[in-house]
Amino acid sequence: MRGFLGLSFAGSLSALGVGACCVLPMTMMLLGLGGSWLAVFGQIAALSYYVLAASTALVAVAWLVAFRRNAVRHLKWVLAASTAMTALAWVFVYNEARINEFLIQQM
Repeated sequence: MRGFLGLSFAGSLSALGVGACCVLPMTMMLLGLGGSWLAVFGQIAALSYYVLAASTALVAVAWLVAFRRNAVRHLKWVLAASTAMTALAWVFVYNEARINEFLIQQM
């Protein structure tokens, strides 16, 4: 069970990173931390939907395993945190244009 939790949490963290990959460079430029190294985020953005889908599947499997082993009571906070991070990543991806427009207006 710990393996599924670890995978679920790691998947959620990676999904959150991928979800913020297009908002993060704009925020860093706004703070004056730009540079050519920001081009790395473009390569990550190409894989964002795949990483998000895999993360969502991992979180769903972790919930399923927890329900089957009657461990939801003990693991609900970790599973809820993983679910929230994955959901936040999806929100970042689907609202990327609006967030970037807002950040551009702040420049």
